[in-house]
Amino acid sequence: MSETAVIELKNVTLRYDHTRVLDDVNFKLHNGEFAYLIGPTGIGKSSFLKLLYRDVVPDTGTVRVTEYPVNKISEREVPMLRRRLGIVFQDFQLLQDRNVHDNVAFALQVTGEKPKFIKQRVLEVLTMVGLSHRRKHMPKDLSGGEQQRVVIARALANEPRILLADEPTGNLDPKATKDIMELLRSINNRGMAVLMVTHDYAVVKKYRARTVRMVNGKTQNLIWKGEKLVPEKT
Repeated sequence: MSETAVIELKNVTLRYDHTRVLDDVNFKLHNGEFAYLIGPTGIGKSSFLKLLYRDVVPDTGTVRVTEYPVNKISEREVPMLRRRLGIVFQDFQLLQDRNVHDNVAFALQVTGEKPKFIKQRVLEVLTMVGLSHRRKHMPKDLSGGEQQRVVIARALANEPRILLADEPTGNLDPKATKDIMELLRSINNRGMAVLMVTHDYAVVKKYRARTVRMVNGKTQNLIWKGEKLVPEKT
């Protein structure tokens, strides 16, 4: 794994309505790394992700994603920043009036790609997630695990540098969870950095990787000690 950081937060503080959600956060994700961001609901994990795709900007500190200083770029540069990121949501957010192919194609159409390239790229990413044979099906005809695979294919369509997965197994049964985790690890093994937000300890335990916990608005590095995650001594 390269030591080049593709995500870096330095001394980041974020407030909502005078409530400090993130407090002097420091974090790095390196090129090709797989990492978990864990913690209970409401602790600030989603706010952390929103900083990365510039849905919010920090009150203090700096955020960098690949070559973009996120809190300093212009609004015109935000779409280019977001092309560096593939985002996987817990609740899928698929377009229900479009089939699998057209859901994935939409991610390329909005960036102005040509139809010939779109057709080729959609088939590539659907093959990657094992759903090329389902490309003409509607979302309602798919299982939860299959829908999440479509979301992952859509996230990969623009060849991002980083995959952000926000509770990607939260709505899935154990079999689908296993399939999605193996797919995410396979994507990571091809060289893509993956940051996965989760509160599912069983998943973190089974598919071990670097783990960072949100505690009182701060990040805390954890390590495995036997069967337990414990704070890393600094």
